[in-house]
Amino acid sequence: MIGFDAKRIVGNGTGLGNYGRTLVNSLAHLPAGPTLRLYAPDSGRDDLRLQVEAHERVEFVYSGRKLRICQDLWRSRGIVNDLVNDGIPLFHGLSGELPAGIRRAGIRTLVTIHDLIFLRHPEYYHWIDVQLYKRKFYRTLREADRIVAISECTKRDILHYSDFPADRIDVIYQSCGTAFHAPVSEEKIAEVKRKYQLPDRYMLQVGSIEERKNLMLAAQSLSLLPPDLHLVAVGRPTNYARQVADYAAHHGLAPRLHLLHGIPNDDLPAIYQGAQLFVYPSRYEGFGIPIIEAIQSGLPVVAATGSCLEEAGGPHCLYVDPDDVAGMAQAVSQYLTDKPFRDDAVAQSRSFVRRFENADVAQSMMDEYAKLMG
Repeated sequence: MIGFDAKRIVGNGTGLGNYGRTLVNSLAHLPAGPTLRLYAPDSGRDDLRLQVEAHERVEFVYSGRKLRICQDLWRSRGIVNDLVNDGIPLFHGLSGELPAGIRRAGIRTLVTIHDLIFLRHPEYYHWIDVQLYKRKFYRTLREADRIVAISECTKRDILHYSDFPADRIDVIYQSCGTAFHAPVSEEKIAEVKRKYQLPDRYMLQVGSIEERKNLMLAAQSLSLLPPDLHLVAVGRPTNYARQVADYAAHHGLAPRLHLLHGIPNDDLPAIYQGAQLFVYPSRYEGFGIPIIEAIQSGLPVVAATGSCLEEAGGPHCLYVDPDDVAGMAQAVSQYLTDKPFRDDAVAQSRSFVRRFENADVAQSMMDEYAKLMG
């Protein structure tokens, strides 16, 4: 029997939640696998919870607390009593956290750490949040028997910011499906372009439109690119998105900038496949799933140097400094003007990302559990 921190599974619709739900579903499919008990403060969102497939070996456990502060205290400490009473021998923190006192209770622990951006780039966070995240991180290191990092970049950061033993950290990349491989019909692409009033030719960026994602670099490069090339960004609206829009308006680029949010999953493949290329100039990431989705969609990619994006995209994408406007424009132009180069980059990149597609993360994680349980 294995216990899991399931707060993000029932409450987060994107990255951390997807990671937990995908892993649990994969573990449940293993023949003769363990019972999986998912501990969450409450039942969360029905649409997310129901993405965990019903299985006789998967059980949800809720705190029973009603107030948010009581739920938070339970997750950070009180859950340990429940784990002991339930006879849980091993607990997996899926989102970089472990409860205080779990090691002293005799429960073996594994934690997945996705990124340490709050340490590497604290300027993107409120000061109080940085202090809170640091406290949780170092507490988790004291409680953890082993760590799974989702990239070599994240492992390097763990070793840089702590003295946690390197031989107790393993890199297990996120698995991704192959849904974006499926060709979308020309009719569907045209329909989606009409629906969102998209131009004929555009470069695409997908992800939260926040300062760290650095959409401004792509917007600034527009002035150095052909006037019929637009920029489409899909992501949650933020104050930073308004800053990018203001920049575009001030420099006469507003008609070439399209900010979309609330896009249903059914329309996203057509938006990808309707683009000329994908840009991802993020200053720092834990991994970079949108790059893989773009490559699967047949797009060449321009990404930023400095974190893990080369791990996600591989050596046949183009990478630029996150402050190099001219370099971004030059990389985009190379894909637009050199078709043999573009076609080779797409083919080689598609071959590279197959290592992440339907990867046997479940078995890799079972190997981790075996190391802990002997």
